[in-house]
Amino acid sequence: MPLPQVVAVAEHSPAERCGVWPGDELRSMNGQVPRDVIEYQLLADEPIVELEVVRGGVELEVTVVKQAGEPLGLEISAAIFDRVRTCDNHCEFCFIYQLPKGMRRNLYLKDDDYRLSFLYGNFTTLTRFTEVDLERVVDQGLSPLYVSIHATDPDVRSAMLRNPRGAMSLRWLRCLLDNGVEVHGQVVVCPGVNDAAVLHGTLAGVLDRFSELVTVAVVPLGVSRYSKGPFMRAHTRQEAIATIETVQEWQERFVRAVGRRVVWASDEYYLLADVQLPAPGDYEGFPQHENGVGMVRAFEQAFEAGVSNESHDTGAPSRTGFFAWVEGAPAEGYRAPRTSSVSLLARPPRAARNEPVTILTGGYGSVVLRPLLDRHGFGKVRILPVPNEFFGGNIAVAGLITGADLSRTLAGEAPGRYLLPDVCLSKGRFIDGSSTEDLPLPVEVVATDGSSLRRLLEELR
Repeated sequence: MPLPQVVAVAEHSPAERCGVWPGDELRSMNGQVPRDVIEYQLLADEPIVELEVVRGGVELEVTVVKQAGEPLGLEISAAIFDRVRTCDNHCEFCFIYQLPKGMRRNLYLKDDDYRLSFLYGNFTTLTRFTEVDLERVVDQGLSPLYVSIHATDPDVRSAMLRNPRGAMSLRWLRCLLDNGVEVHGQVVVCPGVNDAAVLHGTLAGVLDRFSELVTVAVVPLGVSRYSKGPFMRAHTRQEAIATIETVQEWQERFVRAVGRRVVWASDEYYLLADVQLPAPGDYEGFPQHENGVGMVRAFEQAFEAGVSNESHDTGAPSRTGFFAWVEGAPAEGYRAPRTSSVSLLARPPRAARNEPVTILTGGYGSVVLRPLLDRHGFGKVRILPVPNEFFGGNIAVAGLITGADLSRTLAGEAPGRYLLPDVCLSKGRFIDGSSTEDLPLPVEVVATDGSSLRRLLEELR
């Protein structure tokens, strides 16, 4: 098992005072070998932490004495120290199968690891879940978890996962719920496979067998031009409308049965169908905001109020790029946000305030932003959609904008102030590996929330 490495040591922290250095490899803590950043954090919370580290091939022992619960002050190089539990399903709709060749190797790693579900909100199918895993989840309070349901019919689910264990693995969902674990579900809808009558059956199965689920997000299949699945295709507008109607019908049933809506259709369905989104209050606190459910209304609400939409956070991890977990553990602990909206909002130079302002975004973002800006007196701000030629297909979200597509879009554009949402970057890199320094024009990276954008636009008036 490779040893986790200390990436950074916080100034004046207990670890710094006791002589831990960046570059040290962590062998054990209080005699235990932590398997992941979860166990690391539990051990680091102790008032006395005996560290065994390796520095330049030499083993050292360091004793850290601090207050119980006081941060140790270390940033660790990875979230999982032992081997990531990979996925043994072969879903046609898996987006990893739709990536082009030549990208960073870690982006091709398919995980089905409940620890990454807890840490980053990754959805797990539970096909590799075990009794030992259940015991750890319950004992350590690893909640919430995020589970891919897709279908409650065993035959449909196993066929979609291309894994016979998919027919029975939802038994673990029942066990999690029986033990009081908070679980959020997801149904990726593939047209002609698990939509229409199958989707009705799935939501009926949720109500009958898994009614304790906190939420269920119904999201459309994303299809890139690299998809090889013969049955994978984008939704038509009529299919999107039908899916919305199905979800609304079942919301009413869930409200009557358990007092909550439970199930929501993602914003993408409403944008595709050209149907008005639900009111902000209908999202019951935006519990699946990061999964694209209510994201538009939360953004609008924050923009109009001028306050951060962080108030809608329900403990779900803040993800700022595609497959954020592969870039390593957050610096401030396993549930910490990865970016700070304050740090991204440096006050612009006074001399530059009269320059034309352009917001770069995906196809869906342009549909949402234009009426919002016009409504609040920012009609002069230009919206420049970035067509996603890198992935193609029906990919139009800002989070999958690549440097290559940005470069094509910016080529020939006049100088000005170009605002780019940070959601398409992870540690300064786009998913295709390029950075903002590779673009033909300078861009200003801004936090992806309505309040941050509103404050910046107010400054640029």
